[in-house]
Amino acid sequence: MDWREQYKNRLCTATAAVKHIKSGDAVVLAHCVGEPPVLVEAMVANAAQYEDVEIKHMVSLGPGVHAAPGMEKHFRVNPLFASANTRAAIAVGRGDFTPAFFHEIPKFFREGKLRIDVLLLQVSPPDDHGYCSLGPSVDYTLQAITSAKTVIAQVNAQVPFTYGDGIVRISAFDHIVEADSPIYEIQPPKIGDVERAIGEHCAALVEDGSTLQLGIGAIPDAVMLFLKNKKDLGIHSEMISDGTLALFEAGVITGARKSMNKGRMTVAFLMGTRKLYDFAHRNPAVEIRPVDYVNHPITISKQYRMVSINSAMEVDLMGQVNAETIGSNQFSGVGGQVDFIRGVAMGDGGKAIIAMPSVTVKKDGSVIPKIVPFLEQGSAITTSRNDVDYVVTEYGAALLKAQSLRQRARNLIGIAHPDHRDRLTEAFEKRFGEKP
Repeated sequence: MDWREQYKNRLCTATAAVKHIKSGDAVVLAHCVGEPPVLVEAMVANAAQYEDVEIKHMVSLGPGVHAAPGMEKHFRVNPLFASANTRAAIAVGRGDFTPAFFHEIPKFFREGKLRIDVLLLQVSPPDDHGYCSLGPSVDYTLQAITSAKTVIAQVNAQVPFTYGDGIVRISAFDHIVEADSPIYEIQPPKIGDVERAIGEHCAALVEDGSTLQLGIGAIPDAVMLFLKNKKDLGIHSEMISDGTLALFEAGVITGARKSMNKGRMTVAFLMGTRKLYDFAHRNPAVEIRPVDYVNHPITISKQYRMVSINSAMEVDLMGQVNAETIGSNQFSGVGGQVDFIRGVAMGDGGKAIIAMPSVTVKKDGSVIPKIVPFLEQGSAITTSRNDVDYVVTEYGAALLKAQSLRQRARNLIGIAHPDHRDRLTEAFEKRFGEKP
């Protein structure tokens, strides 16, 4: 059968499509910018017809109405990364949370450890040969297409056609809904003096030819401000945002020395503004591949001078990193932090960096130190004390790898906020019986 005939036979409205979701189903939303707003809205509108539908996803950028109070009879959220729209549901028990390394999620789908009955995703319109692109989100979404019993796709002309592994035939979709709607955007953050100082310290650790993993936010964007004089940098990262574009356009990012996927920026997903999505549209310099390839520590270990830069909520004087909880409350998730830190450690010549401000300033003006004697009770240990090479704040870079407990504590005190060093010094003296 011609693909156009297949396409026509599978077309339906969003309202009709979500009726294929049944009570008790496990529904997976495509990741991040791949989340299909029209399909999710239709599912929520049909909530009265469902009981105990489990909703799974990593980062979710939508309004999250399915996680709102009053929806718990119909939907139970069970994310693998806590986003702003699910934190409250997790905190009060309307939802669950499943910890997972990002690179393992496709395997969990394949092996049935994570049940997936229905996948909701959005894709680009088909090309002349009947192929659609998963656009900005290949990550776990590609495997979810294969593992789901029912696949419902929103075909959206706003989705860029990206290269890599996320190009699939329309025969992969059981139901197709044509609906053009804006895809989610994240605006560039404001970079302040603290972020600039952190960025400068991080950039000093990056050598020419290094391959970078950077996340989203003011600190990764600040790092890029100080990389303009570097040469032949590469990108192998779970994601990129708009901050990458200036370095690419300036010829700093060439990928010429990458060991794998040479000359291309290799990522699992995109998250930024329309400018980023337009840049990636049919651009052979950007390849978007599954997260079990991009984030697999073995893949990462093979890259030339791999440098990973991640953030944290707090770090204790032993070097234990909490990057995902505030006490026992789930704030985010492990994401790809440990994937990349372990991959860097397995390779040669790389550096694993935890970069963060020395303090958190809350909305009420109170200040909380991020380098602490002990992690707050109930906190998750995202990254062990054995894994991190450097911790960076606006006050400098502290080397941890291959350092004794006494020396790493000294190094961390040296980059803590001056107002909080006395408390750390007191803890050091109590533990080691001497001054730092």
